[in-house]
Amino acid sequence: MQTPLFRALQAGRYQRQEQIRAIEEHTGRRLICYVSGPSALVSRDDVPPLYDLLQDVREGDDLDLLLHTMGGDVDAAERIVLLLYKTIGRKAQLRVIVPDSAKSAGTLIAVAGDSIVMGPPSELGPIDPQVVVSTNDGQRLNRPAQSYLDGLTYIIDQTKDVELPTAYVPLLGKLDPALIDVCRKALTRSQKFAERFLAERMLRDQNDKITRVATRLNDNKQWLSHGAVINCDEAASIGLNVTYLPTADPLWQNYWRLYCQMKAELHTPTSKLFESHYSSLQMDA
Repeated sequence: MQTPLFRALQAGRYQRQEQIRAIEEHTGRRLICYVSGPSALVSRDDVPPLYDLLQDVREGDDLDLLLHTMGGDVDAAERIVLLLYKTIGRKAQLRVIVPDSAKSAGTLIAVAGDSIVMGPPSELGPIDPQVVVSTNDGQRLNRPAQSYLDGLTYIIDQTKDVELPTAYVPLLGKLDPALIDVCRKALTRSQKFAERFLAERMLRDQNDKITRVATRLNDNKQWLSHGAVINCDEAASIGLNVTYLPTADPLWQNYWRLYCQMKAELHTPTSKLFESHYSSLQMDA
């Protein structure tokens, strides 16, 4: 029960929850939603609100996750996936709906599902990890782990048969062996994450495809940019289980309308909105 004024102040929230219920009635599946702003990254702080959305999801319930994120922490992504499967059990299906973008760690969450629903604007991205490095002026920036290793390999290849150019001396003097090790392990981490869940879910009984699909998603040398677009056609050609919904499809229209309303509700670029048919939580990173 809500008072008239409270319901009026929360009208957008209740309207979205009614849409979620209507979608659930149409699909016969439970639906939870995670939509984040452009500067909000997947983190361990996402687990409590997602767990809150799952309070009335029972073992055996097929589950849809509507997901929009630009990426984040791989370990947090794994924790989220494990939470979802612990809730619904081994026999139920997890489907990830990507109305807009599920990049990096978001792609890892998507490929951990049994299938991915995409439309005309949907995109996944490469899963090669980012590492935090410090610049000369003390700024901390995210850099692709593979690019860091490729830069080191380039210098080695250019200087292995000649005297080390003076310009390279200060650069090599600042190399951190620990960071090199972190980069290599981070790449392996993303690869193993994808291989594990592809084998358990989306590509089970297709052992010949698992490593190939994970390797393509993790291949920075193919994609060149961590922000490269993997649309529905590219995702399907890689070997992912993708369901494409065209613009005119009524179900896609419902997903897109719900996503747009959630995105418009975000207060700041670091906001995250978690919603189900009965719960609504907005957090700031």
